[in-house]
Amino acid sequence: MGNGASYDASKSIYLDVSGKLQKIVFSRHCSSRDIQELLLQVTGSGKYATITLQDGSGALISIAPTMPINTPRNPYKVLVQESRQSHGDDEVLQTVLTQVAEQFDKAFKVTELKEEVTRRLTAIEKRMEMEGLKAVEIEKCKQELSNIKYQILNAKTGSGKRDSTCSNAYSVDEKKIGIKRDVPKYPKYTLSQETIDYLKKPTFDIWHWESNEMLSLLEHMYHELGLVHEFNINPIVLKRWLLCVQENYRNNPFHNFRHCFCVTQMMYGMINLCEIDTKVSRFDIGVLMTAAVCHDLDHPGYNNTYQINARTELAVRYNDISPLENHHCAVAFQILSLPECNIFANLDPELFKKLRQGMIMLILATDMARHSEIVDSFKTKVENGFDFNNEDNLNSLKMVLIKCCDISNEVRPMEISEPWVDCLLQEYFMQSDQEKSEGLPVAPYMDRDKVTKPTAQIGFIKFVLIPMFEAVCKLFPQIEDVMVKPLREAQEHYEEMKLKEDEVKAEVSKNQKQKKKDQLSVKDK
Repeated sequence: MGNGASYDASKSIYLDVSGKLQKIVFSRHCSSRDIQELLLQVTGSGKYATITLQDGSGALISIAPTMPINTPRNPYKVLVQESRQSHGDDEVLQTVLTQVAEQFDKAFKVTELKEEVTRRLTAIEKRMEMEGLKAVEIEKCKQELSNIKYQILNAKTGSGKRDSTCSNAYSVDEKKIGIKRDVPKYPKYTLSQETIDYLKKPTFDIWHWESNEMLSLLEHMYHELGLVHEFNINPIVLKRWLLCVQENYRNNPFHNFRHCFCVTQMMYGMINLCEIDTKVSRFDIGVLMTAAVCHDLDHPGYNNTYQINARTELAVRYNDISPLENHHCAVAFQILSLPECNIFANLDPELFKKLRQGMIMLILATDMARHSEIVDSFKTKVENGFDFNNEDNLNSLKMVLIKCCDISNEVRPMEISEPWVDCLLQEYFMQSDQEKSEGLPVAPYMDRDKVTKPTAQIGFIKFVLIPMFEAVCKLFPQIEDVMVKPLREAQEHYEEMKLKEDEVKAEVSKNQKQKKKDQLSVKDK
């Protein structure tokens, strides 16, 4: 009769769980812990809760396979007490991990190792900075010795007076060019990955950054593009150069350091978007970026037309040929002539000559008087089959790229681009007011009495920007949605704005006519 031992191997217990009748069934051969877990499931309690059973008289019932059975009429009342550990497994796990981390730290001295690595890195950075400063001082000494030697030679040949006069002609410029503060005076910013990624996009909002932050972002671009390595740039000199560039942009409404940053960031964005670094050399990338940084240095806020008509010193000096752009180039290389700001000091003389020619070519290309010439030439090359291995084709591309970046504001979202229009009109009106006071010709698009925001933008976007960007799009189709489409949307935006302005003008004109008519009728009576 072996089956008798296993007969009725299960046991049923009735429970009162918060006034609700529950039933559990368990084997007579299970453990107390098994029953405890079963009760936790029934009550929905955490695994660290304490379960207590009471009978009808309030006596405690032992939770065990041998507990007395009951009926639905006299269920055991279930009492639950949450343990402090019931805050969850995460808290327990965190405690365990903390303890493990402490033991690991003690065993391998992680904190001490981290501090030691930080100290060594700081020491290396300081040593590199000192070596960089020494290199700069050596260059300064070389330049001073060269000047002394030159002066001695002039004294011997009796030509000192002539050289002194020549020197005085440039004394104003030489006094101006220089940095008023030294590095590392502006803070070292740690850029988030989000900012690093956003910086590569043409939609980057340039209004949210103050001057020191823009300097750090420009510095990051040179490092990220590999230009510091390519040109063997001393990091301290790079900081000084950027500081000096910033200080030689004037506080104009439009042509200021923020515009410089805006153009350079767009160049950086196009290099990444169009993968231009796969088409041209890193040397050429350096020329593009540096030309963008320097392209409007010391802009006086009055354009070439004013310079020529007013016969300014710049117009006379450069024979009315792109006087501003020539001046920007001159200031750029005056800055680079300072040993403490010469980021290309380690460049081979022949390569520096090539870089200088490239920068001059690109900065001069930003003169809008040459717009049709440059864009038409580029279009012809694209139509005939653009050759990235042809130097003439590449030069044409680089000139169009810097032109695109220079006048790219309308590519950005409207909330970013439209404030630039206000800045530009403010600068235009300053010039036209000055021209009127001097009796000089005034361009209609700069006259505050004739131009409005939409009339200033519609023709410019339609006939200048869109055709140029569409030409570039044939070579780099990826700019269609990111750059060309926003330009068309900007044109529509200003056309709608003009329609509203015209409606307001028409209503005002109608009211004025009606008023005059009413006045005449009153007189007739």
